[in-house]
Amino acid sequence: MSTTSVLLVEDEPAIVELVSYSLREAGWSISSVGTTSAAWESIRHGKPDLLLLDWMLPDQSGLRLLARLRADRDFQDIPVIMLTAKSMEEDKLAGLNTGADDYVTKPFSPRELLARARALLRRKSPHLAEAPLRAGSVVLDPSSCTVTIEGQNADIGNAEYKLLKFLLAHRERVFSRAQLLDKVWGDHAVIEERTVDVHVLRLRKALKSAEGLIRTVRSVGYMLSEK
Repeated sequence: MSTTSVLLVEDEPAIVELVSYSLREAGWSISSVGTTSAAWESIRHGKPDLLLLDWMLPDQSGLRLLARLRADRDFQDIPVIMLTAKSMEEDKLAGLNTGADDYVTKPFSPRELLARARALLRRKSPHLAEAPLRAGSVVLDPSSCTVTIEGQNADIGNAEYKLLKFLLAHRERVFSRAQLLDKVWGDHAVIEERTVDVHVLRLRKALKSAEGLIRTVRSVGYMLSEK
């Protein structure tokens, strides 16, 4: 499965935990470091798809790291969102003029950050923002909202599509019926826990030969696994 890789450069543990949790829930791969020197070494060893960069860091300003990236031919195209408590207009202009693609001020909503990150990737790396999700012979393409099995289009309902997309983005993880209700349909949805079983049954039927990907974990819930 192609996964968007994110490097978070932030020295506040609470923010690292919050952002990491939110992006992993969205199906992205995230790693974090607390200094610009550690960030530079991480980038040199593996170029991330997106950089979330704090302004105020222990060793030097995140702005200096940004300037270094933009001056380097190998890394100048990395999408960068600045995360900072600096909210004055001149600070925002300094960040943008140095090469930041977007600017999010603290405190911020993780949902807003994710939305901004997705919007940025749609502009700069559309293949990442809408990367297909794969497991075995099943391929879900978010850009066209289609599912194929062994190259053939699958007839799948909207509720089952949402369920499959979520499970593909979080494979090898077990979710209870209540968690699936909340994560897939939202806690405002008028749907009962036992209805999840119905959608799982329909999803398995739609997956045909690949139905074994959807596993029942007794007394717990469901998961998608290739093992």
